[in-house]
Amino acid sequence: MAKSTRRPLISGNWKMHHNHFEAISLVQKLSYLLHDEDFDAVDVSVHPPFTDLRSVQPVLEADDVSIARGAQHCHWEDKGALTGEVSPAFLAKLNASYVIVGHSERRELFGETDDMVNRKAKAILAHGMTPIVCCGETLEEREAGSTDAKVSGQVRAGLAGLTAEQAMHCVIAYEPL
Repeated sequence: MAKSTRRPLISGNWKMHHNHFEAISLVQKLSYLLHDEDFDAVDVSVHPPFTDLRSVQPVLEADDVSIARGAQHCHWEDKGALTGEVSPAFLAKLNASYVIVGHSERRELFGETDDMVNRKAKAILAHGMTPIVCCGETLEEREAGSTDAKVSGQVRAGLAGLTAEQAMHCVIAYEPL
């Protein structure tokens, strides 16, 4: 079996923190703290709130900073009567590289299902971005010894119907609740 050429990815999910002024300041500070040898070792992405993506875009692009932009969420439809949702087509136009799907908060608080994660992953790939597919178990599931079944089930369901090539362009993020 060939050795993997996959590089580690360090992603910062900002959740619902930082207005656009704070986001610009934070990404500027981060760009000064990271050096070429850091970027030689790992890929780095930031996932600000949707309202901040356009604010950090020119900062990173103008200074040619090797920090990728990512989104925290999207819908699987490109457009429609879906108030408050974010289209993967919109994210692609903002040069987002990554989109988080299946985050534990989205699953637990908003009822995001494995099927929804799969539909989103397919839409993200269709727009040339990389889905970060989150998986993880609750404390109760861990204590019951069902971690492997839960996590492998989420990964299988999240990647269902993808070709091997498409699956290779996904990131799996383990984040237990």
